[in-house]
Amino acid sequence: MKGHAAGAGQRRNRRFFLLFVMPSLLGVILFVLIPFMDVVWRSFHTVVAGRFTGFQNYAAVFGNQAFRLAVRNTVRFTLTGIPLLVVLSLLIALQISKAANIGTIKSLYLFPLAMPTAVVVLVWKMVFYRQGFLNLLLTQAGAWTGLWGEVHTDYIGTGASFGVLVFSYLWKNCGYTMILWLAGIRQVPAELSEAARVDGASEKQIVRKIVLPNLKGSLYTIVVLSFLNSFKIYREAYLAAGPYPQQDMYLLQHLFNNWFVDLEFDKMAAATVCVGAFLFAVIILLMRIWDKREE
Repeated sequence: MKGHAAGAGQRRNRRFFLLFVMPSLLGVILFVLIPFMDVVWRSFHTVVAGRFTGFQNYAAVFGNQAFRLAVRNTVRFTLTGIPLLVVLSLLIALQISKAANIGTIKSLYLFPLAMPTAVVVLVWKMVFYRQGFLNLLLTQAGAWTGLWGEVHTDYIGTGASFGVLVFSYLWKNCGYTMILWLAGIRQVPAELSEAARVDGASEKQIVRKIVLPNLKGSLYTIVVLSFLNSFKIYREAYLAAGPYPQQDMYLLQHLFNNWFVDLEFDKMAAATVCVGAFLFAVIILLMRIWDKREE
């Protein structure tokens, strides 16, 4: 009798679980999986006639010089921006967690997310263009110190554009990432830190031995979100420098946009499949690394 009741309870829980999951699952199937499978199909066919071409579209993509440049810049940006974002936001979160008026400080750090992209781009142009505020500030500093003369560097139109791109990414996402770190820091039991202080541990030792080991879950979430958000910097880069920016600022999103404008959907489909497979592989790899550390 008890076994029958337990089985009925399990079936009821399973039905409720399916009722909760089904709407989201159907949305993913209809708006993600089915469109992506259509993209996969198009990557093996011509645009107009729909003729099967095998891997010719993929060969054309990998043989495209613009694609290789975009991949190189995107990987470089990801490997540079994400570690800087994770470390910088963690250092800020560790300092802010000790502050009294933490609510006001969090609001200030989240302010960049509330600013419209067009406003952000306008500010960057005013700061980084040849006659912008940064060059004016450097010119004034050179005049005061006598170390250099006037500065007229075009930060968006030269090799310095990559630094502008990384700076924009850090400025926009640092506050949000810092909030995630703060949430993880608040979950660390205060009793552990107090016991360590009683035993004579310094603040650096508490951070290294107690706080950081308890932030592994937050680290995985932050790295994945930062990795995905790094592909959303295109709006700022496109509005600031146009569809054909300086080559150090040319990302995969620029290439996709230009192929879309030129109606080269076969190349775009093949490249999308490659990028999607790469993103999926990276996320699976991060999950495997995380599972091994948990063991």
